[in-house]
Amino acid sequence: MQPFRLIGIGLACAYLAACEDKAEVAALPQQVRAVRASASEYQPSAQITGEVKARIQSDLSFRVSGRVIERFVDVGSHVRAGEVLARLGDTEQRADVEVARAGLESAQAIVKQKTLTFERYKALLRSRSISQATFDQAEKELRTARASLETAEAALATAKDALSHTELKADADGIITAREIEVGRVVSAAQAAFTLAHDGPRDAVFAVFEAFFMEGRPLADVDVAPVADRALEAQATIREIAPFIDTRTGTIRVKVALPEDAQWPLGTPVVGEFRSPSRKGIVLPAGAIASAMGEPAVWLIDPASRSVALQKIAVARYRQSDLIVAGGVAPQDLIVTEGGKFLKNGQVVAWEGK
Repeated sequence: MQPFRLIGIGLACAYLAACEDKAEVAALPQQVRAVRASASEYQPSAQITGEVKARIQSDLSFRVSGRVIERFVDVGSHVRAGEVLARLGDTEQRADVEVARAGLESAQAIVKQKTLTFERYKALLRSRSISQATFDQAEKELRTARASLETAEAALATAKDALSHTELKADADGIITAREIEVGRVVSAAQAAFTLAHDGPRDAVFAVFEAFFMEGRPLADVDVAPVADRALEAQATIREIAPFIDTRTGTIRVKVALPEDAQWPLGTPVVGEFRSPSRKGIVLPAGAIASAMGEPAVWLIDPASRSVALQKIAVARYRQSDLIVAGGVAPQDLIVTEGGKFLKNGQVVAWEGK
């Protein structure tokens, strides 16, 4: 029995030695890297895609209704001011012109006749061959005939104007960007037929998400470049911000005036970098972020006790390699940036870093 007793004592001593080694290992501080939190300025920015559009764009329509019999342009056509774009059937309008012209000729003949009568009565009145009442009646009929002549002239002018409206003409030099009519289609007055993008200044139009404006109105200067060639970046200026939110998309339309040397084709996809005024916050490396019940947090080191505590934070913005903290930590706080995955509240650590 003595050998077995010795073996048991040996095993007990080995077990106790192992427990002591584990206690020593457990007592060793966890190695981490840390950084002192410091306040700094940052500038919120966002890159948003948009499209090049003409600064002035107009919808062209006929001023009379009728059937389209000719169309001379299509989407993409470059037109000149006064150029005929389409024509309606004008049989009715031409008939109106002929009727008005006949009415004018009749009114002219009546005026001529009444004028001769008035002149003859004027001579007879001087010789007292007719009464004053007869002369006054002739004068009245002449004035009536002249008024009818003016009415006939106006009617002819109106008929000619209506005839001219059967031709749709461009109101400026530009490019047709949309077409809503086709030959044979019946259109009504004021119905949009073409959309004309005027030659001249160009805008880059963006739909900026509403959240960006919660940080204040963006700065006027915007960097704009074609999506296909970012090397052509140009400095542009915000020209117009819509006063309302598009309820379908939750965005606000922003128009940016492009410089004269950035005459990119209409419809060119572009990307614009919008910036907000500079703000103050605490910038931390992306590796410092942890989670406390699903909310963002960091491990905060107490230099006195050399222990850590999980501290919830308010993140103002996540960026590519760091994050902006708006609350939860203060300048000079010591924050774990590496080695925090296996930490526990109250655990003693040893850190490297500033």
